[in-house]
Amino acid sequence: MSDPEPARMRALRFHAHGEWTDVLRLEDVPVPAPRANQIRVRVAACALNPMDWVLCLGLMPGSLPGGVGLDVAGTVDAVGEGVADVGVGERVFGVPDYRGQSSAGVADRAVLAVWEPVPEGLDLLAAAALPMAVETAVRSLDLLDLSAGQTLLVNGGGTMVGFAAVQMALMRGARVIATAGDTFAGRLRDLGAEVTAYGDGMVERVRDLAGGAPDVALHTALVTGVLPDLVRIVEGDPRRVMSISDFDEHGLGVRTTGLEAGLVPRYDALGRFARLAAEGRFTIPIARTFGMEDWRPAFEAIHGGQAHGKLVILPDRAATAG
Repeated sequence: MSDPEPARMRALRFHAHGEWTDVLRLEDVPVPAPRANQIRVRVAACALNPMDWVLCLGLMPGSLPGGVGLDVAGTVDAVGEGVADVGVGERVFGVPDYRGQSSAGVADRAVLAVWEPVPEGLDLLAAAALPMAVETAVRSLDLLDLSAGQTLLVNGGGTMVGFAAVQMALMRGARVIATAGDTFAGRLRDLGAEVTAYGDGMVERVRDLAGGAPDVALHTALVTGVLPDLVRIVEGDPRRVMSISDFDEHGLGVRTTGLEAGLVPRYDALGRFARLAAEGRFTIPIARTFGMEDWRPAFEAIHGGQAHGKLVILPDRAATAG
């Protein structure tokens, strides 16, 4: 069962790999159909991620043309064969089939490979901010085997994965020290983390706060070259450091979430954290929203490190002037 089939839609796509500034185009394309065990949604909100420009560069498998936008929330308008847990008209959030379809989440409609219901009390904008941050943070903390009573350093508490990881680690009963700039330092302290700045002297500041060496460290900041300092902070043991963004260019032996355990996604955690978000016990900050036609300034902000929270595309919102 489905709504009347729309024929065409807008979608942000690339036909070749390269820098996003060169390859991304907003196009008029056929509306995709869900395959078996998939659903299609009318996209209400799609949050952007640094992973979107990784897709453009061709660093993740997928066919051409391809789309961007991995965090989606919307209303189901078609279901594929074998789908029994959701129906047309229901609110869901999840991850598009970015490998098997020629478009992804920055589109009027998206085919989802992974989804969860949006719980009562959570709006679609907030739901769209969850998938990538939640999945990556859960997977990273599990790979670190973080448990109650340990001390965790989150290098990059102001990134959305870092902000999620701080909350999750505190829920596990860990002590959390986070590095962050002024934008998020206060909010991180309000959550219960101890916060210090990046930059010169970070090793000494973190170790002074911790009263020694933290048990483990998670690197989520979108900067390179800091892994040697993080290894120093944990007494020279690189296996106590996990990185999601700096893939051990120094050959230190640091663990990376992109390579560990065959990259088994932790989408099973999405429903739990959506329920916590609906209860006001978990959040991913949203910095700004954009209409579909305003995708370029949105990408410029996230690529330039100026996001300070999730940037979200709202397909039904009119473009802004200027």
